[in-house]
Amino acid sequence: MPLYLHDIPLDKAKAALQSALEDADLWRVLASENIPLDENALGRVLAEPIWAKNSSPHYHASAMDGFAVHAKETAGAMLTAPLTLQIGEQAQYVDTGDPLPDGFNAVIIIEETEALDANGEITPAIREPKSIRIRAAVAPWKHVRPLGEDIVATQLVLPAGHILRPVDLGAIAASGHTEIPVSRKPRVAILPTGTELVEIGSELKRGDILEYNSLVLAAQIKKWGGEATRFPITIDDFDAIAARVLEASKDHDLVLLNAGSSAGAEDFSAGVVEKLGTLLVHGVAVRPGHPVIIGMLDRSLNTEYRIPIIGMPGYPVSAALTGEIFVEPMIAKWTGRTPTELATVKAELTRKTTSPAGDDDYIRMAVGRVGDRMLAAPLNRGAGVISSLVRADGLAIMPRGTQGAEAGDSVDIYLYRSPAELERTIFCIGSHDMTLDLLAQYLSQRGRRLVSSNVGSLGGLVALKRGEAHLAGSHLLDPETGVYNDAYIQKYLTGIPVQQVMLVNREQGLLLPRANPKNVKGLDDLTRADIAFVNRQRGAGTRVLLDYELGKLGIAAEQVAGYKNEEFTHLGVAAAIASGRADCGLGIAAAAQALELDFLPLFHERYELIVPQVYFDDPLLAPLLEVLQTVEFQKAVNQMPGYDSSEMGQVSS
Repeated sequence: MPLYLHDIPLDKAKAALQSALEDADLWRVLASENIPLDENALGRVLAEPIWAKNSSPHYHASAMDGFAVHAKETAGAMLTAPLTLQIGEQAQYVDTGDPLPDGFNAVIIIEETEALDANGEITPAIREPKSIRIRAAVAPWKHVRPLGEDIVATQLVLPAGHILRPVDLGAIAASGHTEIPVSRKPRVAILPTGTELVEIGSELKRGDILEYNSLVLAAQIKKWGGEATRFPITIDDFDAIAARVLEASKDHDLVLLNAGSSAGAEDFSAGVVEKLGTLLVHGVAVRPGHPVIIGMLDRSLNTEYRIPIIGMPGYPVSAALTGEIFVEPMIAKWTGRTPTELATVKAELTRKTTSPAGDDDYIRMAVGRVGDRMLAAPLNRGAGVISSLVRADGLAIMPRGTQGAEAGDSVDIYLYRSPAELERTIFCIGSHDMTLDLLAQYLSQRGRRLVSSNVGSLGGLVALKRGEAHLAGSHLLDPETGVYNDAYIQKYLTGIPVQQVMLVNREQGLLLPRANPKNVKGLDDLTRADIAFVNRQRGAGTRVLLDYELGKLGIAAEQVAGYKNEEFTHLGVAAAIASGRADCGLGIAAAAQALELDFLPLFHERYELIVPQVYFDDPLLAPLLEVLQTVEFQKAVNQMPGYDSSEMGQVSS
């Protein structure tokens, strides 16, 4: 445990692993094998260079249908002074791919010849004329594929370490090979541990956690060129875990022990590694992924050689990033390829981000271009939030010794997506609405990505003011006029021409547990001592609506227990109620349905997309505006409870 209390910097942890592998003679290609030359070789890594056995083509070949000729005998041929060549000694018919007859060194294509009969008249017998007439000279080797034009025998076709592509298989075949020497796929054992874990597909009970880390890790291993074995879940028992590690070590090259890598009472991974081998590292100064274990299992375990073992944190994001940081380079070395290098792009941070000074901090980012600026918006930092990796376009790495970066700072983003995808990204920042997820699906079928960030209606308008979004979702009620959005646009977007695109009219009401056990009948009940409320964040349109309605009832915020408990989305409010953290909250009917809650309708409101004119006219947003006009999308929205799409797509400025 002392090693865990003194976290090792990331570069030293990597060095410790590499040094141990070198000592065990494992910092190399593990083994090679010959496999048949077929489509199953795709993606494999060459263990040896491929040298050509044959030339391709292995003879002088005609590149076109036409007549093989002696180039010098065509000299002087012109439109006004054609030449006639006799079939046999001066010209011979050839099809594409035919060997060039001995002594001939050029081909004239059929379209540039006239076939003549024995009387010198033009004949349709193109393949068997007595002579041909030509009206242009031809250079030597014109329309000829000379021997070795593609590949010359003995030349290097592909180097060792090359990852085979479809075209490579054709080149190998053309050079005369029927088998390919490739590196053996490293065998990786993945051992999930935890008494609370249950298999995918299980009926979940309170306290159960779905075990899907092994699925993610196995997919990573396959993508990187390895072969993964997912072992059954092992409960938190020292002897059981040790036995499972021992079992896995006998026929695998690497053991990944998932969870139990921290320092809790039931975290046995470090102890198991110490019992079965050498514990090199317990704790790495990287976030997420702090409690990483690195060790080597001994030869005495009846294995062919010492086996590296990595204890992966149990949180999904930490486990996945630990794989990228430690496992991918190891598999690259074992297969002989170059480690994966992510493309990078410079982007401006949309908001300040902080990092622990002593850790390398890997921050998931949503990335896209707004105007002439490439922007990066930090995503949820939680190590258990795997959806943040799904949504991430890339990573910003804040090195040890820094404490983050300010809004507007330029940072390097290591991209998970191609730069072309970023150019097709629409940034929507503002109020949360479930129709935006549906809209994203429809846009994906039209070549656009919709990335939405839920910061509340007011936050969306501020983002537009700063030039950080293409549009914002907003439903801000003006208490004085009862009109949505107009007053706030005038206040926060002064001087910025915008279009207000109607999305939906929707119901707002109280989200309640099933059967409404506390008999909540309206906002008046929020003052009851036995009612715990969950609110939306400051600046959210739902919060503005709540304050407006509470004011009409003469209820002060201080009278509502839980008024300061905030969630950033309607689904967040619904989850708080479904989990028992709150008794009710103001939100939309679709969120209640999603988590099987009751819904007490109270208000109707107008939800609009606020689009600066400069982006409204941009081709990037054209598919979005088109989708809003389709009957198909409007019908899909109307099938969700509490929505009215009758005004969808209407525009006002």
